[in-house]
Order: sequence, then structure tokens, then C-alpha cells
Amino acid sequence: MSILKRFSDIMASNINAILDKFEDPSKMVDQLLRNLEDDLNKVKAETAGVMADAARSKRELDECQAEIDKMHDYAQRAVKSGNDDDARKFLAKKAQYTAQYNELKKANDIAESNAKKMKQMHDKLVEQINELNARKDSIKAKMSVAKAQEKINKIGSSVSKAGDNLSAFDRMEQKADRMLDEANAMAELNKSGDDELDSLIDKYDSPDSSVEDELNKLKASLNDDIDDELNKMKEEMDK
Repeated sequence: MSILKRFSDIMASNINAILDKFEDPSKMVDQLLRNLEDDLNKVKAETAGVMADAARSKRELDECQAEIDKMHDYAQRAVKSGNDDDARKFLAKKAQYTAQYNELKKANDIAESNAKKMKQMHDKLVEQINELNARKDSIKAKMSVAKAQEKINKIGSSVSKAGDNLSAFDRMEQKADRMLDEANAMAELNKSGDDELDSLIDKYDSPDSSVEDELNKLKASLNDDIDDELNKMKEEMDK
């Protein structure tokens, strides 16, 4: 029976194995539940049909058995009445019903077996859906924690990269300081050489020292003469 094979495949599927195929179980668990609910509705409809077939088959079997019992009873009555020919007719009819009963019994056995299997699959699917519903919140909570951990890992990676950038910044700052120190040292060296050269130039640009000495002596002599004359004038005025 194709319906049994189809829903046997449904029941054989493992929920955890299905979930493992999804990238985001927290979202796909809802989709899986919807799929299973759809399957359950189909299973219910098919199971109801199979169980109805089994019930009808059982009813036909019981009706056939009732006819067998009735023909047997009429045959007994005919024998008791001394009507063997009538009894033979009833027994012949009973034989027909008995043959029909055997065929109905085979069909009924199959129908009952199918109904039993369908009911078991239905109950198993309901059990799995109930289990998944009970685990749904736990699965979503785990996924929420996992996503939070992923964000923390990404932030930690960014912080680590920031630390590397800071280290590189420190190295660049140290290099800049070194270059500035070297430039200042070079400027100092260049400045010392210029000062020495300027001093040397001043030495040779200054006037002759002997001329300067003579000029100073002349100034001093003139000043002395003026002072002497002034003193003499003061003395004469005092007399």
C-alpha cells in the first residue's frame, strides 16, 4: 500500500538529522513543525480512511458470518422437520457464504493490519511533534546564546585588531620621535659650524687694533688738556 510506504518514510526521518541540515535551527524548527503538522493532517486523513475500510470490512465479515449461522440454523430446522432436500439447499447456501467469508476474512485481516500500522504511525508522529514542541524553546534559547557568543567573538577579534593598530601607532610615534631627534641634532650640528664660521669672519672683518689704540690715546689726551684748562680757570677765579 503506497500510503503506508509514504508515511513510513515520514516516520523514519530523524528530527535531529533534519535540524542539522539547517543553517539556523531557531528559524527552521518552526518550519519543521509546520511541515510535520501538514504531514500529521495527511496521516490523520489517511488513517481515518484506512480505519473506515477496516471497520467496513469487519462489518461485512460479521454480516457474512451471521448469514452462515442463519443457513446452518435453517438446515438444522429442515432436518428436524424431515426435509432433507431443504436442508441440503440451506447447507449449499451456507457453503457459498463460507467461501465468501474466507475471502472477506483475508481482506479484513489486511485492512486491520493496515489500520493498526497507520494508527501507530499517527501516534508516533504526534509524539514526535509534541517532543519537538517541548524542545523548541530550548533550541531557540541555545541558538540565541550561540549568536550572542558569535557577536562577542567578533567584538573580541575587533578589539584584538585595535590592539595591533595601537601597537603599530606606538611604533610609528617612536619612529617619528627618533626622526625628530635626528633632525634637531643635525640642525644643532649645522648651527655650530655656522657660528664658528661667523666668528672667524668677524675676526678678519674687525678694524686694526693698533689704529684703535692710537685713536683711544688721542681721545684721552684731548680730554686731559680740556680738564687742565678748566681747572686753571677755576683757580684764577678763586683769587
